[in-house]
Formats: sequence, structure tokens, C-alpha cells
Amino acid sequence: MSTTGSTDSKSEKPMALIWGCELSSQRPSYTFQAPQEWHCEQQLALRTVCLGEKARDEFHVVEIVPPLPEDPPVPIATLKPSVLPMATLGGVELTPPVTFRLRTGSGPVYISGQHISLMPDLSWEEEEEEEEDEGDEEEEPPKPQGAKRGNAAKKRRLEKEDEHRNSAAPQEPLPSKGRGGGRGKRQRRRSDPQVLAQERLETF
Repeated sequence: MSTTGSTDSKSEKPMALIWGCELSSQRPSYTFQAPQEWHCEQQLALRTVCLGEKARDEFHVVEIVPPLPEDPPVPIATLKPSVLPMATLGGVELTPPVTFRLRTGSGPVYISGQHISLMPDLSWEEEEEEEEDEGDEEEEPPKPQGAKRGNAAKKRRLEKEDEHRNSAAPQEPLPSKGRGGGRGKRQRRRSDPQVLAQERLETF
């Protein structure tokens, strides 16, 4: 017989079942045994000890018998219908096997509590695997989308400039205003008959 505190572990999920026993003069002791097929940690959490309606007005002492004979028994409640018909046992958690005994009194005395089994929590392991997968995805470096867009825009701009150069027609050079141009005008004037006649009249 030993007392244990509550276990807070991510890998274990508690499962509680209501438990109770009766002690009387016909059955003064009761031993709580954990099922052998349940391969997990188990506890017995005591809640209340109370007298039945047919209990005599006398002291009823309930005790726990230790597994070793040399250890003395441990009283957990002393009840009497006219004084204290019920006692609350909060925080008393025992590891089976546990033996209860009605030391004095004829009963009936009822002991109630919870049979707690710490079952493996497989859902927590699945959540851990999902979190690891999400962490691996976040660690991947992002793709350089901005660089790809900039290169594509630059390529399109260069193509447009090349098309503009190819479509533009070559410009013809403007006629130069040299001395040869004025000389040609003078020759045309002298070859005109009207101009010659006018010049002859002006000489007279």
C-alpha cells in the first residue's frame, strides 16, 4: 500500500471509473485489486466514507491494512451516526492492491472513490508528428518570385525597343544650302527669254 500524487504527463491520459465497497460485521474487510489485463499505471482515489441507514449508534473505525504484516494498520475514518455519519477523504490516492477493514462497529459502512487508469495517449503523439511536419515545411526557403518578375519585365522592355528600331524608316538627308544651289537659280534666270529682254531694255 502506498500513496501517490496526481501524474501530469503528455503521454498518459487518465481514465476514471466510479468505485465503491461495503464493510459490515458479515464482511469486515475488502481488498481492491487492479485488473491484470490492464498494462498501465492504476490508482484508487478515495472520496467519502459514510454509514448506512441501519448502522447502530456506535463508533465505526475504518482502517487500511498494509501489505506487510509488521506494518501497523492506518485508520482513515471514525464514524458515529449521532456525531459524524460521513467523512470526506479528499486527496487520498492509493496504489492497488489496497485492503480496507472495519476495525470496530457492525456497519454497514460504505467507501466510495474513483478507479483511475493512466492509459497511453496516442492522440498526443499524432499531434507531435503533425507539428514536426509543419515545422519542416516552414523551414523551406521561399522562392525568389520578385527576381523572376523583374527579369521578365526587363526582357519584354528590350524586345519592344528592338521592334521600335526595326520599324523606324531611315531619314533622308536634307539638301545643303551651298553656293551651288544659288548658282543654279541664276543660270535658270539668264536662260529665260523674258529676263534677257528686260535686261537689254535696262541697258539702253
